[in-house]
Amino acid sequence: MKRSVWAWLRMLAGVGILVVLLWQLGTSAFLDGLRRIDTGTLLAALALGLLTTVCSAWRWCLVARGLGLRLPLGRAVADYYRALFLNAALPGGVLGDVHRAVHHGRNTGALGRGVSAVVLERAAGQIALFVVGAVVLIARPSAALAPIGLVTAPGVTVLLAAVGCGVLLVTVGWLYWSSRRASRTVRAVRTALAEARRGLLARGVWPGVAVASVVVLAGYLGTFLLAARVAGSTAPAAELVPLMVLALLAMALPLNIGGWGPREGVAAWAFGAAGLGAAQGLTTAVVYGVLALVASLPGAGVLVVRWVVVGLRAGRPQIELEERVLAEPGAPQRRP
Repeated sequence: MKRSVWAWLRMLAGVGILVVLLWQLGTSAFLDGLRRIDTGTLLAALALGLLTTVCSAWRWCLVARGLGLRLPLGRAVADYYRALFLNAALPGGVLGDVHRAVHHGRNTGALGRGVSAVVLERAAGQIALFVVGAVVLIARPSAALAPIGLVTAPGVTVLLAAVGCGVLLVTVGWLYWSSRRASRTVRAVRTALAEARRGLLARGVWPGVAVASVVVLAGYLGTFLLAARVAGSTAPAAELVPLMVLALLAMALPLNIGGWGPREGVAAWAFGAAGLGAAQGLTTAVVYGVLALVASLPGAGVLVVRWVVVGLRAGRPQIELEERVLAEPGAPQRRP
């Protein structure tokens, strides 16, 4: 019951953000970007999507193999495309990853490790985003952070350090509470840490995971830059990248509908604070959302093909049984 309420609250929060943006900036910010998307833009989005999906699938393979699970790259790419499409098409933005984790875990006979592989793979991407984002914002602080006094590199450093310390204190406090109240939770934490060491930090795993994560992040930033150009922004890429990093960080908030909501809100705020116009930021985020959806469309093809294959396999045993019965001598006479 609590999970259902939380899911509805997340959806309502995402809808609320979009409604406020429409009320403040009007529908033209949404529609202008859609009108400017052409065939060349769609093909570029598909190409960037192929790059990021293959690298993400490779990262998943590395983590899975670190946990002792078999996962061929071709199958991982198909499953990842399917998950991306489901994430974009269904509310919540994570149902595709849930399906990917459960499906792989059941196929390998190790559901727990299958789920852990997907969790660790996604965590690696978030860690790369946070680390690279911190470097970008420290090296080139955005004017969007000026209203809260963080337009300088030391200010950004202090903010990131404070966030890191807060996360560390919460984690330590939770572990202490767990050790006092529930030994089962402690065992679960120890198991998770052991899986993280094998799945992410092992010598033969982490270099590939790091490279794949950086390439994936570069692909996302490239898609965002493409969206900004389609939306009509002529600002230098060096000025846009910090704003895009903020928008990507906002996508990690669990308050979206298929990725929509916080991304558009933060993009509108960041572009407006940087002097590029809130409407420009909203249009850029909308175009990015459309391009991300287009990049995930091969996943719909994977779904259709697998539905057809499953249907054929389900019907084949019955057909083979009927053929064997009819092939038996005198079978027609014995059938009622």
